[in-house]
Amino acid sequence: MSTQASPASGASDATVAPAVKASDRWEKWGDRLNPLVVKEVRQGLRTRTFWVSFGLLLLACLTLSLIAYVNTQGTSYSREGRTYFFSFFVCLGLVHFGVIPFNAYRSLAREREDETWSLLLLTGLGPRRILGGKVASFLVQAALYASAVGPFLLFSYFLNGIDLPTILMVLLLGGAWLVFLTLASVCAATLADGRMGRALVRFVLVGALLVTFFQALAFIFMLTEGRGRGISLDRDFFLGVGVGLWLLLTDGWLLFETAVARLSLVTEDYTRRPRRALVVQTVLTFVGVAAVWWLLGREDDIPGIAGVLGGLHLILTGLFTATDVDGQSRPLRAGTRPWSLLRTGALRGFRLSVLLLVGWMAGCAALLWASDPSTSVMRTGMALVALALYGVIYLSVALLVGRMPRSSRFASPAAVRLIFVAVGALGAGVPPLLAVFLGLDGDDPLLNLLNPVLGTLNFDRREWTDPSGLRMPPELLLCVALVALLCAFAADRVLARREREAHAP
Repeated sequence: MSTQASPASGASDATVAPAVKASDRWEKWGDRLNPLVVKEVRQGLRTRTFWVSFGLLLLACLTLSLIAYVNTQGTSYSREGRTYFFSFFVCLGLVHFGVIPFNAYRSLAREREDETWSLLLLTGLGPRRILGGKVASFLVQAALYASAVGPFLLFSYFLNGIDLPTILMVLLLGGAWLVFLTLASVCAATLADGRMGRALVRFVLVGALLVTFFQALAFIFMLTEGRGRGISLDRDFFLGVGVGLWLLLTDGWLLFETAVARLSLVTEDYTRRPRRALVVQTVLTFVGVAAVWWLLGREDDIPGIAGVLGGLHLILTGLFTATDVDGQSRPLRAGTRPWSLLRTGALRGFRLSVLLLVGWMAGCAALLWASDPSTSVMRTGMALVALALYGVIYLSVALLVGRMPRSSRFASPAAVRLIFVAVGALGAGVPPLLAVFLGLDGDDPLLNLLNPVLGTLNFDRREWTDPSGLRMPPELLLCVALVALLCAFAADRVLARREREAHAP
């Protein structure tokens, strides 16, 4: 008896096969999707905060639209688009730059306060996917708010007075700033473990969000109201926008990796990704600075400004990198070499911070010298090198004060950071007061030789009575370098001793 298939059954099989493939494809995408995103979005949409904020946002935009309609009804040609666009953006900014970042902070902080973070880890997602899901969920909520205000922002274009490039540029910068604030808020939720520390972090975060909100509005006002019909699409503007977007992108990446590292287990190689992000950011930023410096005719202002801003950034990041806990887990220690600067431990973090800071300043000083080997450029280069040396000195002193004693009372990362701030304040404030008591100038070069603020300024100042034009001769810079070398060597030996003690049987 033959079992030959009929044409109808062959056609049905051919129809079912693509449907099965499509279902398998959707199932694979569903597995890849972070389940925490769906959970957090559904939970966020059920909260009273979301609906109150969403309702007030729509009500405010509708009221402004009615006012705009009434004001422009009797005019033949209106140019009120800039004013109403800024008004609509203020309403959106209240949510994007205030509510969304603070809710992201509270979501993670509540997980740690209620001790439900361990339950999330039991799901097998890991800190990276959990934090990524929380950030993505709040960005989805931000997109819902933006979709509600979007038609009103487009309505302002038809009121004339503002062009589409200005609107697109403002939305692009606002979106990048929203992502950065959300990542920064999530990272802030991982900084403190105790109740007092969390209260302090919350207070600082609220103050920072308020300050940055008004700063963002001032910048948007400059782009809309202060530039006539719109922004000036010149080279300097696009250069500034590119630099700002690059900083927001790389710093946001660095903050996210830092948050993941702080929530990882001590047995994991938790410092590899954030330190690698810092190295990649530093190297690529220097390459970009060198490229811009070359394309703009080798102007000496570019490496000077980049050196100061980059140096301060590396000192701040080094304060967190070099204050890691002493030692590392035994499985990680087996494969650690002296050049393994990305591994855990304060010793390798301190070495990496000093290497990046000194390398950055040396590179910027080399670009300065290649621009114009004149006296003024030499002064700026000496000031950049001095700033790097001051960062090494005060970071080393903070580590020595906190971790040289056998007692671990001041050896915690938070305590060392507070010691750094205290020592830096004393180094910047005591020498000028001492100079006043001795009847000398407040910015006396010798008394302020180790002053991180006035010392840097003195190296960059011109001395009109000296034929060389240098207020601080290079010999004094060598003295600062010698002090920095001694302090760094002492801190390195202290951290090495504490690491040996941490792994002693």
